Amino acid sequence: MGTAELWVAVAFVIFMGIVIKAGAFSGMAAKLDARGERIRQELEEARRLKEEAQKLVAEYKRRQREAEAEADAIITTARAEAERLASETKQKLEDLIARRTRMAEQKIAQAEAQALADVRAAAAEAAVKAAELLLAANVVGDTAERVTAEAVSEVKAKLN
Repeated sequence: MGTAELWVAVAFVIFMGIVIKAGAFSGMAAKLDARGERIRQELEEARRLKEEAQKLVAEYKRRQREAEAEADAIITTARAEAERLASETKQKLEDLIARRTRMAEQKIAQAEAQALADVRAAAAEAAVKAAELLLAANVVGDTAERVTAEAVSEVKAKLN
């Protein structure tokens, strides 16, 4: 049995020599090298895509910070504008109230003055009529008319 094993070993060595001579291993090596190169390129592409993604994330974070800062600025400006408008509105309202109060006071004063003038005029007319009646009852003739006219003009002058 030793010789059979020897012949199997010799045949195996010859077979391996023929396979190597035919280039079977070189084709496998080339395929393995090609596959290794493809994997290396895919890893390089993945690394490049990862760097791009990190740049995009950094860019979006920067834009987000800028947008937040701009929003804060807009809010601050809007608050200041609202406070200014509220202050202006309050001042205008106070001015309007003061102006309306002055107008109401003036109208009241005018109404009081008119009422006082009306009362004086009514009192003057009543006094004139009373004087007229008294004089007419007590004095007769031209003297009565002259005295009545003088009394009427004197009462009117004193009451107005």
